Amino acid sequence: MIKKYIITIAIAGLIGFGIYKKVYIPKHTYEAITAVKADMDVRVNGVGNVGAKDIYKIGSIYGGKVLDLTVNEGDFIKQGTLIATIDSIDLKDKIDEAIAILEKSQSDRDGFKIDEQSAIIAYEYENHTFIKNETLYKQGSLAELNYRKYQTARDIAKLKIATIKSKIVSFDKQIDQIKANISGLKKRLERYTILSPVDGYIVKKSISNYQIISPNQTIIEIVNPKDIWVKTYIDTRMSGDVKIGDKSMIKLRSSNEKVAGKVVNIKPINNSVTNEREVDVAFDNLAIPFYLEEQASVSITTKKLQNIVKIPTKTLVIYK
Repeated sequence: MIKKYIITIAIAGLIGFGIYKKVYIPKHTYEAITAVKADMDVRVNGVGNVGAKDIYKIGSIYGGKVLDLTVNEGDFIKQGTLIATIDSIDLKDKIDEAIAILEKSQSDRDGFKIDEQSAIIAYEYENHTFIKNETLYKQGSLAELNYRKYQTARDIAKLKIATIKSKIVSFDKQIDQIKANISGLKKRLERYTILSPVDGYIVKKSISNYQIISPNQTIIEIVNPKDIWVKTYIDTRMSGDVKIGDKSMIKLRSSNEKVAGKVVNIKPINNSVTNEREVDVAFDNLAIPFYLEEQASVSITTKKLQNIVKIPTKTLVIYK
């Protein structure tokens, strides 16, 4: 019986203690947070879109039918990669024709060089004969008429050398002109072959294979990943402290991850309508693939406050 009373009293005591803890003692609903001294970055935030410093619009200065266009949007191509060939029609035939004319002119010139050597030998003979007979003439052993014949033969031989030399010079000029013409035709032919000027991704393909294009019409557009940045628009009231080289964090709309970057360009003209300034922020390491015109938010660190009192943002409320 005594044991039963003891158990009853113990249970009643536990119930009473619970009521005391749960009901009688006042409860608080706040969380205690301790302020700390530390450093803090001052940041300027903005929103923009992924863009590029340079977009290379590749085309041909000549019009015609497009051949060998096998690249596609999204392809990464190296500098010097063949993009397309424009049909040059009869340009190769003109080059072959000019080369044939050049070879004939060179052959004719070589023939005149042989004639020149022969004429020089003939002149040396006639000049030697003239000198020998000139001595006889001066001694009175040779008639003047015969002396004049030897002199005329020597002069004719000399004139023949001069004539051949003149023809050789003419051929040299003709050969140089033909070579220049061939060089010009070859350079023109090279322009019918379109090569990539840079490493990069094809972001736009404007035509299809075998399509007829006009002179200077764009075929594809290429972007070098090194040229990619976020064109960020920041309220001019907050943009004064931003400077080139400031470290930044970029968050793309398609990703929850933040990517490091830095300010690489600040446009010198503000938008007078929105009162915003364009600040271009480049990626430290650009993720592949990337998408131009994708929206991104940017946080730019403009300065560092040192040894200040810090409390979490969640402890702050706005009153009136």
